[in-house]
Amino acid sequence: MQSRPQPQLSTVIKGQIFEGFLLVKSSEQRTASNGSKYLDMTLCDKSSEINAKMWDGTVAAPKVGQVVKVRGMMQEYNNRAQLRTDKLREPEPRDEVDMSTLVPCAPEPAQSMKDELYARANAIKDAQLRALVVDRLDACGDKLDYYPAAVKLHHAERSGLLHHTTTMLRAARGLCEVYKQLDADLLAAGIILHDLCKLTEIKASEIGIGSEYSIEGELIGHLVEGVARLESAGERLGVRRELLLMVEHMILSHHDLPEYGSPKRPMFPEAEVLHTLDMLDARMFEMTLALEQVQPGAFTERIWSLERKLYRRKN
Repeated sequence: MQSRPQPQLSTVIKGQIFEGFLLVKSSEQRTASNGSKYLDMTLCDKSSEINAKMWDGTVAAPKVGQVVKVRGMMQEYNNRAQLRTDKLREPEPRDEVDMSTLVPCAPEPAQSMKDELYARANAIKDAQLRALVVDRLDACGDKLDYYPAAVKLHHAERSGLLHHTTTMLRAARGLCEVYKQLDADLLAAGIILHDLCKLTEIKASEIGIGSEYSIEGELIGHLVEGVARLESAGERLGVRRELLLMVEHMILSHHDLPEYGSPKRPMFPEAEVLHTLDMLDARMFEMTLALEQVQPGAFTERIWSLERKLYRRKN
């Protein structure tokens, strides 16, 4: 039984011993250059994640999404924090594991965010567009409550897909006040629909951790799968062709460039704004998360998705 709250990973510094429960985000037994076996893991709590090595080749790799108790020393390797793990075991019945300290979660309750999506969908004036968006939301079921928006990077947290979508919707409201030529309902529809097929692209447990991409995710991806699901729903609901094509284009083009998965670039204003808001929200999330890991007046490590370091201001 835990006698006191365990420290958060983000507070553990080089040379300190960490002992406590962590979630397994990735785990693999590997072979070193000298032929010995070792465990290479990514472990996390809600504050941070860390690479962990265990140089005992007899220990089996824990399953992704499993909680483990570890003991080890915080070290650095290539200027990156690394936990040299000496002990590892599964939780026991007598352990009191507080899951709220382990799972990165969206900052708002899932139900309130989901209600916000439905409220905006039901406020769409065009009856066919409203029916299309509500139909696709209904098809998501309870998975939408806990699903992350990614395996790694932006919004890789419990209810992350809802968090990403509601943040974009709120930003869109402000932009539509400035750019009054935008069709606010069309933009809102695109935002709500654009990532829904991450529910099939990613494999995630009910604790909200994405473990890997599904076969559909690897072979098709959420953009193409999203268009296919939308086409089927649109035909079933009798949505007029031009409207359906515009929403499909918004989904297909929201990554903007072929190297990021979009075969078409945005070809009308609402599609352009959808792409911009998607990129902005992802970058704000990644920047905020990275800056929380460093002290004021310090730089982060180079963030590969942003292709740069970040600086945390002192004041």
